[in-house]
Amino acid sequence: MKRFLIITALALAVTGCGSSRKAEALRKSSASAAIFLPREDLLPELDTTGLKRDTLKVEDPDGREVLIMKAVRDQDGEMVATDVIDAAVITARFRNVAERRGKVDLRFQVTVPESMQDGKWQIRLTPDMYMLGDSVALDPVIITGAAFRRSQLRGYEHYRKFLRSIVTDSAYFRDIHQLEVFISRNIPALYAYRNDSTTVADSVFSSAFGVTEREAIDHYTLRYLVHRNDRRIADKERMFRKHVKVPFVSGGLKLDTVIAGNGGAFTYEYVQTVNTEPSLRKVGISLKGEIYEGDKRIYTIPRSDPLTFYISSLSSLADRSERYLTKVIERDAKAYTACYIDFPTGGHAVDEDFGDNRSEIRRISGNLTSLLEDPRFDLDSIIVTASCSPEGTYPFNERLSQKRAESVSGYFTGFIRKRRDSLLRAAREFNLDGTFDAGSGLAREIRFISRNDPENWGMLDALVRQDSMLTPRDKEAYALSSDMAPDEREVFLHGLEGYKRMREVLYPKLRTVKFDFHLHRKGMIKDTVHTTVIDSVYSEGVQALLDHDYEKAVTLLRPYHDYNSAVAFCAMDYNSSAMEILDSLEETAKTDYMMALIFARKGDDRSAVERYLRAVRMDPSFIHRGNLDPEISRLIKDYGLNKE
Repeated sequence: MKRFLIITALALAVTGCGSSRKAEALRKSSASAAIFLPREDLLPELDTTGLKRDTLKVEDPDGREVLIMKAVRDQDGEMVATDVIDAAVITARFRNVAERRGKVDLRFQVTVPESMQDGKWQIRLTPDMYMLGDSVALDPVIITGAAFRRSQLRGYEHYRKFLRSIVTDSAYFRDIHQLEVFISRNIPALYAYRNDSTTVADSVFSSAFGVTEREAIDHYTLRYLVHRNDRRIADKERMFRKHVKVPFVSGGLKLDTVIAGNGGAFTYEYVQTVNTEPSLRKVGISLKGEIYEGDKRIYTIPRSDPLTFYISSLSSLADRSERYLTKVIERDAKAYTACYIDFPTGGHAVDEDFGDNRSEIRRISGNLTSLLEDPRFDLDSIIVTASCSPEGTYPFNERLSQKRAESVSGYFTGFIRKRRDSLLRAAREFNLDGTFDAGSGLAREIRFISRNDPENWGMLDALVRQDSMLTPRDKEAYALSSDMAPDEREVFLHGLEGYKRMREVLYPKLRTVKFDFHLHRKGMIKDTVHTTVIDSVYSEGVQALLDHDYEKAVTLLRPYHDYNSAVAFCAMDYNSSAMEILDSLEETAKTDYMMALIFARKGDDRSAVERYLRAVRMDPSFIHRGNLDPEISRLIKDYGLNKE
């Protein structure tokens, strides 16, 4: 046995020395993990013409047939076809990525060389993302050696063994045998229940010495066991740290995997989705990390060279031209309001102190002042219509409502004159000429027209329908009275159970004074003028497109069925809808380029190349744009476009 322990110790020492030498070699060589761009997916095979797979037959902008191959120019200047090389990674440090639905997927490969792998190590790698002047730590990738993981699991098993030593059954702490002896000797009647589950009151559990159940149990509880168990419960956190040197990481992980040490580099394809923003043009990614043996950090991995992703957004293809609507402007305008001026029964004079008249008069005076001083309109006339409630005879109410309308008209005519006189006095105090600007409403006499609506039955009909306190029976009876003469109808309502509520609650609301203000636009002679105004809804849709809020852009621009709505649909990857709109539009460089992009998405390379060549012929700036959109740049690269 002693010989076995010595051999084991020697083996561990040798293994430990090997690990240390390996870590030292890493430090000397500054070994690093790396990030690469994964190879792009192979193009779909073309099966349309029976030509070679790598050849396209397209029409140039002049209608001539042209054969385009995936080709390079040889040393003699001839174009020769090439095969696709299926490389695992590429050496380029940047890539254009296409935006879809306001998001981009950043794909890169995290590679750990074999020299950095060891069964007793754990590698913790964290990609950092740089965008808009800020950095964000992405979810880490953890690569764990098999021996390291076994050590973790052993630590957790030791901790679970400790947890199993904590007692949860309180009966374990009692000397049950001695407790039963005590009961059998002192309370034999109770001892008879030992095999019965019947609940016994504490008063029954009482010995000749007056000992209760709780006292007996406490007496025969083994206190040292309780204390030991309590210490274990309090010691759980310390024991976890003792046994579990490196806890498992839960949450916020991209990957946590175990490598068995089969040799070769370890590669993980990392995908990070990013929401785009109007000012977001590029995103950088770099990698940092650490290597741990147990709970000790033995190596800090140098930060890798960064990758750069350039974001290709269709929002930059939006047409920012403003759209206009034709708007008809009327010379004449109207405004109205109603007020509730209270009058004494049978009275018609305006009394500011009666009821709520003062607040209502203040409100109407404010409305009048605003209209008189409005820089856009001149106030021509005001129609004042007074109404009465149905009590009393119709002829009486007709005369009374007319007098009330005239009284209110006279009151506010006086208000306007007083305001004019007040402004004139103020002007004289400041040595002004005491005249009003011809554009001011106060410079003219405002004509008041008094009208009346003796009994406002139409408003009463609406109030009765909406009233929740009147019974359906009252409302039905009220409706039957609609064909009666006014005085006959009022007499009929007296017989309803709800008449008291109508008279006390609804009738006062009928005593209104309605103001109709008739105005015209200053300086306008013709009755109507046609003008153009910016279409604000369309402008909001274009702004949503520029802000990368493509769902909103589609909602607002859909009805216009124009180029910008096609861009919005394409940005949301609604390619068929975008193509339907573009087909209906006049052909331009922009529409051809958008069609090329959609055909490329659909895998129709022939149509995509034709449309791209047309766009470039009309607008050479699309040569540069094509290199930014991954769908078009693939065509440029694979078919040698833009070479000439």
